[in-house]
Amino acid sequence: MGQKVHPYGFRVGTLYGWQSNWYAGRHYAEQLHEDIAVRSFIKKKLYHAGISKVIIERTGDKLVANIHTARPGILIGKRGAEIDVLRDDLKKFSSRDIFINVKEIRKAELDAQLVAENIATQLERRVAFRRAMKKAMIATMKFGAEGIRIQCSGRLGGADMGRREWYRDGRVPLHTLRAEVEYGRAEARTTYGSVGVKCWIFKGEVGDKELRKGPLSHDAPGEVSGPGPSR
Repeated sequence: MGQKVHPYGFRVGTLYGWQSNWYAGRHYAEQLHEDIAVRSFIKKKLYHAGISKVIIERTGDKLVANIHTARPGILIGKRGAEIDVLRDDLKKFSSRDIFINVKEIRKAELDAQLVAENIATQLERRVAFRRAMKKAMIATMKFGAEGIRIQCSGRLGGADMGRREWYRDGRVPLHTLRAEVEYGRAEARTTYGSVGVKCWIFKGEVGDKELRKGPLSHDAPGEVSGPGPSR
C-alpha cells in the first residue's frame, strides 16, 4: 500500500524554506528541542487565535518568532499588552532576547492548517463531519484554490468501528515538486474518541523562473507583516 510523503518536507529546498532558520554546532539538539517547546507553547496558549505556523530565527543572542495568524488582534491585544505577556512567558524557554513578529493571514480559507483546525472545532461541536468537510471545500475553492482534499479518520458519526472518509475537489498533484501544495492536520476530541483531520490544498504550479530564485518566501501573497519586533 502506498504511503504519503509529507508535502512540506518533500518540497523543502525547492519550493519551501525551513521553519527554523539558524546554525548551531554542538548545541544543535538543545536548540531544536527549544524550538519545539516554543511552538507547542504558542500553539496551545493561542489556539483560538488561528495560529498557522511559527517561523523561528536566531541571530547572536536574539530569538525572533514570526507568528502567522488569522486573528492578529487577539494575539497583539490592546496596545500590545498580549504580546508583552507572551514574550515574558517565552523567556522561560530561552535565555536569549525574545522578539515577536505578527504576520496576518488574510485568506484563512487557503491555509491548510487553519482549514483542518476549523473542521476539527466543528466536529467537537457535534456538527456532521460530511457537512463540515464539504462546507470547507466549497469555501476554499471559492477563494481561488485549484484543488483540495480533506480526510477524516476515527469513529465518524459515533460508529462502533473507526473508518476513514475523504473528499476531493479539483486536483491535488502530490508528486509534482513545482506544485504549491499546503498540508495541515488537526485532532478533534469528541465524546466518541479522537478524530483525525487532514487537509491538502493545491494553489497552483510555480514557474521555472520562480524555482530558479530559490524557495518561496514565508511572506507569501496574502500575508502582511504586522508590528515590527518589540521587546
